Amino acid sequence: MLKELFSFNGRYKILHLTWFAFFLTFVCWFNFAPFATTIGKELGLSEPQIKTLGICNVALTIPARIIIGMLLDRFGPRITYSALLMFAVLPCLMTATAHDFNQLVWSRLLMGIVGSGFVVGIRMVSEWFPPKEIGSAQGIYGGWGNFGAAAAEFGLPSLAVGTAFLNGNTTNWRLAIALIGLATALYGVFYSRNVQDTPTGKVYKKPKKNGAMEVTSVRSFLALCASNLGLILALALLTWRLAEPKIHFLKEFQMYVVWLLLAGLYTLQTYKAWQVNWEMLIGKKMYSPSERYQFRQVALLSFAYVVSFGSELAVVSMLPTFFEKTFTLNHVTAAMVASSYPLLNFISRPSGGYISDRFGSRKWTLTVLIAIIGCGYLMMSEIRSTWAIPVAIATCMFCAYFVQAGCGATFGMVPLIKKEITGQIAGNVGAYGNFGSVVFLTVFSLTNPVMLFETMGIAALICSSLCAFFLKEPKDSFSDDSEEEFSEQVT
Repeated sequence: MLKELFSFNGRYKILHLTWFAFFLTFVCWFNFAPFATTIGKELGLSEPQIKTLGICNVALTIPARIIIGMLLDRFGPRITYSALLMFAVLPCLMTATAHDFNQLVWSRLLMGIVGSGFVVGIRMVSEWFPPKEIGSAQGIYGGWGNFGAAAAEFGLPSLAVGTAFLNGNTTNWRLAIALIGLATALYGVFYSRNVQDTPTGKVYKKPKKNGAMEVTSVRSFLALCASNLGLILALALLTWRLAEPKIHFLKEFQMYVVWLLLAGLYTLQTYKAWQVNWEMLIGKKMYSPSERYQFRQVALLSFAYVVSFGSELAVVSMLPTFFEKTFTLNHVTAAMVASSYPLLNFISRPSGGYISDRFGSRKWTLTVLIAIIGCGYLMMSEIRSTWAIPVAIATCMFCAYFVQAGCGATFGMVPLIKKEITGQIAGNVGAYGNFGSVVFLTVFSLTNPVMLFETMGIAALICSSLCAFFLKEPKDSFSDDSEEEFSEQVT
């Protein structure tokens, strides 16, 4: 695979076009963090308000990844990704033209939908690569796409400073954010015209029923309902945060109304899950051993993504401000220094997937990586202003490597659970990544960076222990899967 990686034919063309689509969605998604301090000063935002905007940025990605996963399984990745890329221009322009906190909240909530694009590429890549290479392919897709967070941290401030002459020699953050939205929408049109869902002759498998995830046992159904409840509780937590007196976005009555609506949403989700699975629940339908899967596996991968990608989102959102305040740097320098954390995505996430392909056990690859993540965050919790900046950066990069490699190893397993509902499984796991970021950013907003790093470290060590005891190796993890089926018929 590595020998052919830099070709632009067949499945490698699809891989490159798809990771770049993901890259652009991440540049859009993280276009606020590098300018958080500047925007806060210009619009008169308080520190709690700035932290809340970081939470809003990831909030709607939670339900969006579930919904996008279902749309993806039904309509295919080409249509779904193209539409999402074109949608990105809307929240970008809303952010670029915002003049108060309320406008920023709405723009960042909508921007969270753009963050769900990751799920789409998971299904696209899994259609074009066999199981024995799926870890590497998904790692390249996720890692090179995640590099967009570093591009946002490093490139957007440079663009804003470079165009300051158009804004009275003041950092032109509005233009930088607007331009990346327009570029992403144009790429959506290009992507639609240059990819297809599967290699020629291969059938795109769709779920037999739509509206909820199909499970194969009563126990898995109960676990699915519990999983949905966790995501609803994350949204309830965000609502409570927006109703705090220091934030002044929602009144107490409005908070209760939103909670009531969330309860209704959970009831609807549970009803839809019943509609899809009722025949199995009453014993009318039985699944053969080859059709069965355990939702417990999805739950463990979701937890792994909480402590890997969820923690990465939280850190990327707060790290520029952390370096700016800890080491008294200006905001441009702090953003560039903080970009060292997502910078490694270019190699770390692909290497996590590659190790998963080559190590011989996807389960133990993930378990070990998650354990090291825990140790890495506990190391970051010791960073102080007395540290030399290069040492602090090196500590962040050490942790970042294993965090991102853990993401790659997680999605080296996701497409192998059950093919026809890969989009929904990826949506669930991906949504829990955002669940983790909401929880971790809420911890940060109520405490301090030290407590945040310690919380993430302990959570990762617990997750590693659970994976060691309960995670199972997917069936046919390293099969060729009819290699000829993946022949490069598209040029």
